Parts: sequence; C-alpha cells; structure tokens
Amino acid sequence: MNATPTRRPSFADRLGMVVFAVAGLGIVITAAIATVLRISGALRGTALPVRVQPVGLELDAPIGPGGTAVPMQIESATVIASPLPQSAVGIEILSQIVRFGTITTVAVCLVLLTVRIFQGQIFGRANTALATTAGLVGITGSATAVALNGAVGGSVLHELGPGGSGFIFLTADPAPLVLGGFALAVALTAFTVGAKLQRDTEGLI
Repeated sequence: MNATPTRRPSFADRLGMVVFAVAGLGIVITAAIATVLRISGALRGTALPVRVQPVGLELDAPIGPGGTAVPMQIESATVIASPLPQSAVGIEILSQIVRFGTITTVAVCLVLLTVRIFQGQIFGRANTALATTAGLVGITGSATAVALNGAVGGSVLHELGPGGSGFIFLTADPAPLVLGGFALAVALTAFTVGAKLQRDTEGLI
C-alpha cells in the first residue's frame, strides 16, 4: 500500500510563503511599470538612454594628474536618443515585452515552486516542470533581450555615424549564459533524482 505523506505548513512556513509571494508580485509590478514607461517613451519620441557598443573608439579623458588628458578606449557607453530611430522603435518595444515576459514567468514559477516546497512537496514532476520552465525561460529570454538591446544600440549608432562604420550591433559575454545553463542542469538533475528516490521510497511503504 502506497502512502503519500502530508505536512501542514507551520506559521513560519506560511509567513515565508506570504513574503515570497509579495516579493514576486513586487518584482512583476516593478517590471510592468518600467516596461510601460519605456514603451511609452519610445512611442512618444521622448529622450531614452540606450546602451551602445562602439568599436575602436578612443577618447582623451581629463582624469590624469592636474586634469591632464588620458587616452581611453570606449567599449560601452550610454547614448541619450531623442527620439529613437524609426527602425529601432519596434525592436525596442519587442525587447521590453520579452524582458517583462521573462521576468514575470520566472517570478511566478519560483513563487509556485517555493510554496510547494514549504508545503513539504520538495520533489515531483510539478516541481521539476516549474524549475525547468523558470530556467529555460530565464536563459532564452535574457539572451533574446540582450540581442534585441544590441540591435537597438546598433540602430542608434547607425543613425549617428556615417553608415554605421566603426560600430557593431552586439557583443555579449557568453559566460553568464553558460554558467546559467550549467546551474540549471545541476538543479534539474537534483530534482529528477530526488523525485525518483521519493517514488521508490513511497513504493516501499
């Protein structure tokens, strides 16, 4: 006879659930406000800060002793675009939608996963599915948003420069994505093995 153990959450557990739920809701609301403001600014043509990545740009900055100029190579900068180029407006809106969707999905999955763990349901197919969804959406959504932001920055520089000469649309350090993928693989392995052990243990009861 199989028996599935149940556990009634303690007061501390219930408090933890509330804190995590409120934190998740706060993250989603903050992301929604930022998304609306950014999209609204892009549509209205207001000044927006845009991260750009010039190639081979060198400037003399007065940061030496007595304000003397020191040559610096600029690899990343922020340009105030007023307004965004028409070619970049649609990309900017898509970027913000992807960013908000990624944050919302990850936050909801992690809150649900936390609630299930506080309730004593540490392993199982549902938890594995929540962890998988949060991880995959987080990695792919972040990579997509970075690519779209790079396209917006490249479009801005193309408008400012002579045909975009000397600028690139995107450079990205792959290390965070690789580390994120590795961490996701380890977490999913732990959930999968834990779920199997739990099923085997329940089968002995």
